Amino acid sequence: MNPITVDLNLLRALRALLEERTVTGAAHRMGVSQPSMSASLARLRRHFGDELLVRAGREYRLTPLARRLQEHTRTAVRAADRVFESQPDFDPADSKRQFHVIASDYDTTLAGPRLVNLLAQHAPRAELAITTVTTRHVEQCPETLLDCDLLLLPHGMITDASHQDLFRDEWQCVVATDHRLPGAGLTVEHLRSAPWVVAYESATSSTTVARALRMLGVQLTVQVKVESFLMIPELVAGTDRIAVLPRRLVERIPAGAGVRALPCPFDAGPLVEAMWWHPLYDHDPEHEFLRRLVHTATAPLRDGE
Repeated sequence: MNPITVDLNLLRALRALLEERTVTGAAHRMGVSQPSMSASLARLRRHFGDELLVRAGREYRLTPLARRLQEHTRTAVRAADRVFESQPDFDPADSKRQFHVIASDYDTTLAGPRLVNLLAQHAPRAELAITTVTTRHVEQCPETLLDCDLLLLPHGMITDASHQDLFRDEWQCVVATDHRLPGAGLTVEHLRSAPWVVAYESATSSTTVARALRMLGVQLTVQVKVESFLMIPELVAGTDRIAVLPRRLVERIPAGAGVRALPCPFDAGPLVEAMWWHPLYDHDPEHEFLRRLVHTATAPLRDGE
């Protein structure tokens, strides 16, 4: 099969087969019949000279070639989508584009309302979808950046992607208002022994604070893991748990929430928040427009840095 004759639907079928790993699942995803998807798989097998999907017991597994094709296929499909979504002249006022941003509740709280208002002002017919970031998004960063426009995360959690810094913050420890501290106050030894609430922590993903503590030889006693910063105060109040939060978020905790902030008794380093995107979108006019909006929306957070 000459590559020039491969149509876009076959490329989409390849992506569906590689991600669903069953003909039935891929057919359902593409909205076609199972025989039609089976025929696409047969064409793809002839083209690549490889089975792509092989049965292993009651399931199918990807061949080594198929595994290598996964990221290339995602990139190709996304690039094709961008080609056919493009307009001769990008006019934000007429754009019906849906922009997709993945961000923590921290970013959404600080910049979300201003970003939404700016989009409504400059591109009233466009749509903004905001998805809450999870550790899975971070662990599968290359795939995540292909499936969204922007990922808002601090430095240290991901690397090797196009990015622009947005603002800086600092970490503070958070304890219950009535938490009894040792005579010397909050110390690294106290952090070592106390139970913790941690956010966005997994085997392969963690905040810069958690890594700084590990560098000091401090193994946290993690009692609760959450994928949210806003939940942390309620999980700390009335307990002997400790957590860390960005200062700008601590300042928004309502009075009477039952928690208080303390300086970190170690060098936690700054929190440098950035927007990250796939290099595929570096020179995309619509994407550049979104980046300008995000940069403008976070401008007040850069004041006084």
